[in-house]
Amino acid sequence: MEDIRIAWLVPSVELGAYWQPVLREFTKVFKNTIFYTGQVWPGFEPTAPGCSVIKLVGKTTFVETKKIGTGYDRGFIVVSPKIIGHLFEFKPDIVFPQAFSLWTVFAVLLKPLFRWRLAIIYDGSSPNTDFRDSSFRTLARRLLAKFADAFVSNSQAGTKYLIEALKVPENKIFIKNYLVPDAETLRKPLAESVAPIQDLNLKRPIFLYVGRIEQRKGLKTLLQACAILKNQGYSNYTLLIVGKGPQREELEAFVKEQNLQEQISWQGWVEYGLLGAYFQQADVFVFPTFEDVWGMVVPEAMVFGKPILCSSGAAARELIAEGENGYIFDPHNPEQLAEQMRRFLENPDIIASMGERSLQIIAKATPESAAQSFVEVTYFLMGKKEGSHQ
Repeated sequence: MEDIRIAWLVPSVELGAYWQPVLREFTKVFKNTIFYTGQVWPGFEPTAPGCSVIKLVGKTTFVETKKIGTGYDRGFIVVSPKIIGHLFEFKPDIVFPQAFSLWTVFAVLLKPLFRWRLAIIYDGSSPNTDFRDSSFRTLARRLLAKFADAFVSNSQAGTKYLIEALKVPENKIFIKNYLVPDAETLRKPLAESVAPIQDLNLKRPIFLYVGRIEQRKGLKTLLQACAILKNQGYSNYTLLIVGKGPQREELEAFVKEQNLQEQISWQGWVEYGLLGAYFQQADVFVFPTFEDVWGMVVPEAMVFGKPILCSSGAAARELIAEGENGYIFDPHNPEQLAEQMRRFLENPDIIASMGERSLQIIAKATPESAAQSFVEVTYFLMGKKEGSHQ
């Protein structure tokens, strides 16, 4: 088994620094691995453990065909056809293509020639990535799915899509949470970065948002909830916003219009390795996105023992035990979000107990567990032993 050659075909890991520790653990078992991608994350260091197997092939770009705004823009991913030459050279035994890009099409077309085993990894489900309303895309994906030997689904929502829309047999799907937080990296620099945040002298409780400042992420709903709280007489708290994006100017104008300057603190973009300090200092994490196939910031906040207010538009809502470690809200309903924020303002003693529950829930989702999931699927594909689908 040590000689098995494994190829990953993941068009972009632009926001995927969490892949590095997973690959570090996976390659301890299967050393003959190459992770092909067309885009890496900011600060990518090729000499870091796990990163040496990552190989750039051309450049991945997204071509937009329809602007959605409150959801993922419609379009298609352009990937380099040079991947074909790399596969001819490497001759893998196992191929893990992500979702249904052109690289997956190449992997399927070349499968009869190289006789490799193929397991499609599927991050999650959302309206504008599933394309359930496109008969052409659905038919094409069903056809590709027939040639896959297995699927690795990161979420229950993704699994439901594979079964309902693509007619994938349940016994071909491994439900494994592989989009997991890298607690080690997030916690490492805490000693150096906590002090500057403490110096901000923010009013507590601190509600934290981390992510892009764009319409899809629903930050306007969160600010509208803050305006509702202000009108109800609640002002002794802070909303800490970490991130950058094209909507910031519009939202800053809204904050000024609603006289929320004392409640809102803008921090701009923060390196992944320094985010831990912000999670650590916050009291409650809020994720108001209209649409996300997963939402890595949710499990990342849970690593730091934080209660979560999570939008129903994020597949990561599956990590929320309602009333135990947080609450789920409609991202189109700022009144509902304001009501949930008010619970923490009126009962701050629940923050610690809910945060502890978050820690318990996320404890088993680690880079080691994610890597082991792919090890298990690899053994299954090679016919050495039966894998677990749950």
